Amino acid sequence: MSKNHLGAVYMILSVLFFSFMDILIKVTDEYDVGQTMSFRAFFGLIPIFFLIPKNRLKDFYKTKNIKLHFYRSFFGAIAMAAIFIGLRKLQLAEVTAMAFSGPLWVVIFSIFFLSEKIRLKRWIAVGLGFIGVVIISKPGFDNLNFNYIYPIIFCIGFAGVSIIIRKLTLLGEPVWLIAFYFSVVCGLGGLFTIPFGLWKIPTLFDFMLLVLIGLFGSIANLLLTQSYKLAEVTLTTPLKYLSLVFAIIFGFYFFKEIPSIYTLLGAGLIVISSGIIFFRENQLQKPISLPREQ
Repeated sequence: MSKNHLGAVYMILSVLFFSFMDILIKVTDEYDVGQTMSFRAFFGLIPIFFLIPKNRLKDFYKTKNIKLHFYRSFFGAIAMAAIFIGLRKLQLAEVTAMAFSGPLWVVIFSIFFLSEKIRLKRWIAVGLGFIGVVIISKPGFDNLNFNYIYPIIFCIGFAGVSIIIRKLTLLGEPVWLIAFYFSVVCGLGGLFTIPFGLWKIPTLFDFMLLVLIGLFGSIANLLLTQSYKLAEVTLTTPLKYLSLVFAIIFGFYFFKEIPSIYTLLGAGLIVISSGIIFFRENQLQKPISLPREQ
């Protein structure tokens, strides 16, 4: 099997593991978001430790960029909490479609924080994407269902994370170290919600589901990274859109969710928009902002 084919397989597996994690987040909705975040973060550390080089095991946590790691982790924790709440309040397909608008916010943030010049083609893409978000959200705001704000908060947090990761990468920080600090901050952030009294002791079965949320999320991210190492980005990134297909299938099968015409139309515009941004940034040989990395 060629590297491109293997990379494609890793990408599809990554999308599947993210989809399985999303299902479990909805299934375990009786548990507080902070509690779920802690399981996602702390048990997600297990696969990360396998990536640490043997010669760094004693001092793997050392870094000269602790401030940037904190900001990345802080924005990441906000994004994680928002997407978890969104998954529990909205349909899988709605949240997945709106999450694809993340790269649009990265473009906006790049103007202010990276001083990038945005040309007409990308402005058109951003406009299309935001129209898609508005279309998906319209039924909710018409009925005063403000839960649609959570995927938008996720995307804004995602944009902040993407900008900071670019800076950390340029400074030579390894992926496993970035993931380590993110998991620790998210886990501790989840623990801080204990005093609010919403945590509960899970049954053995639910405990296993919560552990799987952490393992599935971390494995999905590792598969995603490996996919981009092995295969051409132009081949693997479009496969991310399979997550929308899986969201529709799994949403209907497990939760009897049927996407509305607004969701399908808005999702189409967002996919076209992020596709334009992806191919444009690939032409410019710039880092690609992934639609989902939590």
